[in-house]
Amino acid sequence: MDVNRIGLEAWREALPADGYEVFHDPDALAVLDDHTDAELQLYGAYKGQQAVGLLPVFVSERSIGRTVLSPPVSFSVPRLGPVIDPNSPKRRKQERINQQLAEAVIETVGIDTRTTLFRMSCPIGYTDPRPYEWQDLSLTPRFTYIIDLEETTLENVLQRFSKSLRREMRKRDDIDLSIETEGIDAAMRIYEDVVAQYREYDDPAPLSRSFLQNLLSSLDDDCWRVYVARTPDGDYKSGVITLYSPDLAYFWQGGVSASYDGISVNSLLHRTIIEDICTDPQLESVTGYDLVGANTERLCEYKAKFNSDLRQYYVVESAGLEMSLAKSAYQTLASIK
Repeated sequence: MDVNRIGLEAWREALPADGYEVFHDPDALAVLDDHTDAELQLYGAYKGQQAVGLLPVFVSERSIGRTVLSPPVSFSVPRLGPVIDPNSPKRRKQERINQQLAEAVIETVGIDTRTTLFRMSCPIGYTDPRPYEWQDLSLTPRFTYIIDLEETTLENVLQRFSKSLRREMRKRDDIDLSIETEGIDAAMRIYEDVVAQYREYDDPAPLSRSFLQNLLSSLDDDCWRVYVARTPDGDYKSGVITLYSPDLAYFWQGGVSASYDGISVNSLLHRTIIEDICTDPQLESVTGYDLVGANTERLCEYKAKFNSDLRQYYVVESAGLEMSLAKSAYQTLASIK
C-alpha cells in the first residue's frame, strides 16, 4: 500500500459514496483552505489504483511551533479526520490500512516531534484510533446525539421523544407560523442570531460571516438547507442551517431560543427538518439527524428530549505538559483571529 499526498481533484475521485462527514467534501475543504492561513495537505492511501484511506490536515508554522489540525479551529467544523474505505470486510486488512495511513502521515508531517501541536476530531464512523495512541498521542472520547431516521416515519420518530417535546411538535399544523427553506440571505440573518447568543456568554463567534457565505455558495445545493420560521406578516422568528453528508443531516447553526403562541419555535423547526428527511426523495440516503454535540451540559437537557442515540467519537491530540501549554497558547491565538 502506498500513502501519497494528493490534490483536491484526486480527493474528489477517491472519496467514497458514503461513510464520511460533510466537511470531507472537497468543496468544503477548498473553502476552509481559503479561509485559514494553514496549508491544506491531503493524504491518500492506495492499494494499486484503489483509494482505501484518506486524511486531510491543516499545517501551519507559528511562534509556538508547528500546528497540525483536522479540522482547523474557529470554523465550527464538528469533525474531520480519517476516512477508511478498505473495500474488504476482513478486520486484519482494515487495521493494516488504518495503521499504515496513520504512521505515514505522522512521519511525513512530523506529528511526533516535540514542537508540533496535533489535534484531530475523528468522524463518528472512525472507531479505531489505536494507531495514534501507539504513537504516544492522547485519546479523548467525545459524544454527540444522533436521531435514527432509517426506514421510519415522522409519527414513529415522534413517539420516541419526551412527552413535552412531542406535544409541542404536534402543534405544528395548528398555528399560523410558516416554516420554509430559504437562501443565503436568510442564513446570514440566522448567523446574526448565533453571534448575539455567543456574545451573551462572552464567547467569540464560532465562525466568520464570510466563511459561512462562501461555504454555502460553494457547496452543492443538496449539501445544505436553511429553514426559517416566520409569522403571517413575514417577520423572522428563528431559523436553522442544516448541512448534509450522504448519511447524516447536521443541526449546524441557528436554533436560537424563540417562542410563538407559547410554543418553542425550535421544536417546530426540528420537526420540519425531521419530516423532510423522512419524506423527501432528495434526502433518501440520509439515515440520521446529528444534533452536533452532547458535550455541553447546559445544552444536553434539551437535546436529551429527542431520546436519540448517544454516539461516541474520538479526539486525538498531542500529549504532555509542553503540549498542554502550547494548546492553551494556540487556542488564545485562534480566538483572537
